[in-house]
Amino acid sequence: MGVHGLTTFVEGNRNLLQDVKFRDSPLVIDGCSLYYRLYFHHSLDQQHGGDYDAFACLLTQFLSALAACNIQPYVILDGGIDPSDKKFPTLRQRLQSKIKEADSLSHGRNGSILPILTRNVFIQVLIQRGVPLVQCPAEADWEIACLARQWNCPVLTNDSDFYIFDLPGGYLPLSSFQWANLNGKASHRYISARRYTTNGLCRWFGSMNKELLPLFAVLAGNDYGAPKDAERILGVLGVSGFGRGGGKGRAPVSRIEGFLLWLSSFKNPADALKEASILMGEEAGGVRGKRGQAGGLSSQLWAGMQEYHIATESSLAHWFSEGTAAPRGQTSCLPECLLLAAAQGRLAPMVVDALVMRRVLLIPQVENSRLASSHSSASAIRQAIYGMLLQSGQDVQARDMRAQVDISQGMRGGRGRGGRGRGGGGRGQVIILPTQQGVQSGFSIEQAAGAATGSAQDHCAPMCVEEYDRMDLNLRKNNVEAHPLRNPLLLGTLGQAPVKVRLGVLLEVLGVKESALAAVPLHLRLAVAVTAFWLREAKPTPSQPQLQLQALVLGMVYGELSWSNQPEATHYQHTVPQLNWAAEHNVWRGLDRQRLRPGERRGLDVGVAHSLSQWQACLWSALCLNQLLLQPLPEPHLSWLYSGTLVHGLLRYLKGGRAAESLLVGGSMSGPLYSSLLDTVRNCSSKTHPSSSAARRGKRGGGRGRRGRGGGGGRGGRGRGTEEINNRFALLMSEEESDD
Repeated sequence: MGVHGLTTFVEGNRNLLQDVKFRDSPLVIDGCSLYYRLYFHHSLDQQHGGDYDAFACLLTQFLSALAACNIQPYVILDGGIDPSDKKFPTLRQRLQSKIKEADSLSHGRNGSILPILTRNVFIQVLIQRGVPLVQCPAEADWEIACLARQWNCPVLTNDSDFYIFDLPGGYLPLSSFQWANLNGKASHRYISARRYTTNGLCRWFGSMNKELLPLFAVLAGNDYGAPKDAERILGVLGVSGFGRGGGKGRAPVSRIEGFLLWLSSFKNPADALKEASILMGEEAGGVRGKRGQAGGLSSQLWAGMQEYHIATESSLAHWFSEGTAAPRGQTSCLPECLLLAAAQGRLAPMVVDALVMRRVLLIPQVENSRLASSHSSASAIRQAIYGMLLQSGQDVQARDMRAQVDISQGMRGGRGRGGRGRGGGGRGQVIILPTQQGVQSGFSIEQAAGAATGSAQDHCAPMCVEEYDRMDLNLRKNNVEAHPLRNPLLLGTLGQAPVKVRLGVLLEVLGVKESALAAVPLHLRLAVAVTAFWLREAKPTPSQPQLQLQALVLGMVYGELSWSNQPEATHYQHTVPQLNWAAEHNVWRGLDRQRLRPGERRGLDVGVAHSLSQWQACLWSALCLNQLLLQPLPEPHLSWLYSGTLVHGLLRYLKGGRAAESLLVGGSMSGPLYSSLLDTVRNCSSKTHPSSSAARRGKRGGGRGRRGRGGGGGRGGRGRGTEEINNRFALLMSEEESDD
């Protein structure tokens, strides 16, 4: 959420912000605000799909700065779509705007697009660093405010709604949080910041009652919209008539100040609410209004004000102290294992949205807007996700209806589970048992059986999820059919399913055999399987698939070399001690020299950008599926897996006619790793390799994935077989598997 125009007003009035030396304190952080601020404020790449390594380094520096000042962060993230749908029009408008901005970036113009895997990288880094975090079921603002109030500590965010919440510890705007320039002696480091409190704002407007601020936010307009006739208040009273309070004898310069000055004349919210309703046209007493029902507008305004009412106790306090009581809400329909994963940030909001809302908003990327959206290449993966989510609810319904039919025929039946429905009947509830009101309200057994049979036939109709995605330059809604799995897994028993079974489901969807991945380090197997899927499923086909594949794999090798130099990855050097790490570092530097530098980033190759956006879309969807299956494969280190400026630069190098191996000379680990990854992808994407089961069943795309690119387009026999590669990485992979 955010109050329109309020940030500009506050930042333009320095009297409303107090300079502070911040240290030795807990700090509640709005996670979404933080990763947006870090990525955009430091001018990281957007055109080429993102530089996740640079972002991860930046986030690590931020966390180190907090630690140096004895500041304990608690990060809270937004989850799925608000089930009330109040914010949905705003979300659609933002998506439409981002589609236009992505297109602008693709043509070298200005725009602002957050790369698709930024949030995933953010969560991975926090988990690796041991930073406490929680992902809320939906919007996190209210939960953030409740926790900060209970702990009497400040909130770090850029969300202007926190100018309205009454927080004793105040609000620290990210824009003035100078974490990159620490001050003070070594043992007393502090971060220069500016703190806002509602007391300061209300003092500036003549000791205004701060309980009036929620009404101000509703009238001024926030992400839930603005009352249609709110501007009539300023129009009827005339904003030029205000010349007191914060105005210091002058007319207000903005509608924000006009609303605040007007509200400051009331003693309490009830009086202001009554007057606002009258001025906006609601019938009251002898005043003739436009509203047909007295009290309707007042109720709407009052309901909007409740969004800013803070509970006395936060549900997240116990989570951060114990880490076991996951916040519920719209995720209550999830089994306990997924409920916990969602709270830990290990289950994508997309999965929750598909289950609860049957709606998914797909993230725009920089691509060729004349072609189909890059997300269309991953539709088979998402359809498998939808099938797994929605089939579980349908199976429960079908089982219960079969029991009713069995009863009508004098059979024992008994497999239905009567009272398990999760309530509601609303759109947000998916796992709903059919009612038995036909029997309870006097229907005959035969009638009940007939109704059950008819309902069972209805359940043969396709199950669909609404996807909002780009078509040309417009946001369009598509009803995407869910594809049931060949070996379905029920959500309720997912936690008891063996890893082998869950891994089989994942690889079935990706169209890869487990044995084909044997030569690949465990933490790279998902990325390799996705890359093979991308080569088979990408539409349109990449113009130079083998060169793009080589550039991607070189980027992965670069990431592995980068990761080997991280403190968390010392096991690499202990596992393969005989390697010449000085030579590997030379390989790393040679690869890094190919990165596109800021002055070389003009003239984006939109075709390449589109293909690599397809690859990222496939990876994003596969990560969602892997999380839904409780991660039968470990996630790759995303910050070291892909760097857009590096991969585009490597592709430029390869297009110049030079061989990929020329960049790997002397690398006794990097060379074989490159060969292993490349050979595995080619093998898994060849014509003889089975395409994903979901793609084979898909109606959209009619037999996608059968072009079999990449099987014989590369260099002939590579000399080293997978046996030698296996030997070289045996210790590395065995240690990973034991750690997992």
